[in-house]
Amino acid sequence: MSTRLIQRLLATDAGWAPLALRIPVGIIFIAHGAQKLFAWFGGYGLSGTGQWMDSIGLSPGYLMALLAGGAEFFGGLALLLGLLVRPAAAALAFAMLVAIFAVHAGNGLFRSNNGYEFGLALLAASLSLVFSGAGRASLDRMLAPAGH
Repeated sequence: MSTRLIQRLLATDAGWAPLALRIPVGIIFIAHGAQKLFAWFGGYGLSGTGQWMDSIGLSPGYLMALLAGGAEFFGGLALLLGLLVRPAAAALAFAMLVAIFAVHAGNGLFRSNNGYEFGLALLAASLSLVFSGAGRASLDRMLAPAGH
C-alpha cells in the first residue's frame, strides 16, 4: 500500500470532538452487529437475521446478514478504537442507507413506527466521521505517518 493512501486513510485534523461520536456510536454499532452475527442482546444471529433479510427482498439473506452484521460489529469496533475510522465510517454509512431505504423509509420518521430516525442519526454520525477522521484521541492519529 502506498504511503499516500495510508496518509489519507489515517489523516485527521480534528480535535477531541470525534471522540464524542466515536464512543457511543461505536458501542451502538457493536451491539447491533453482535445481534446479527452472534444472537447476543436478544438478536437472532446469522440464520434468523438472514431469513428475515430474505423475507424483505435482501437476498441472499445469510450473506446480507453477514455483511451487515460484519460492517456493524467490526466497523463499530474500529470507531471505538479509533482505528481506520474513515473507511469503517463509510461502510457504516452505506449500511445505514440500506437500512433506511430497504427497511424503515416506508414507516415514516419516528422510531415508534419503526421509522428511519435512528438510522438517520447513525448515518449522520457516520458521515461526520468520514469527513473529520478519528480525531486527536485515536489510534489513527498515533499511526499516521509523521507530518500528518
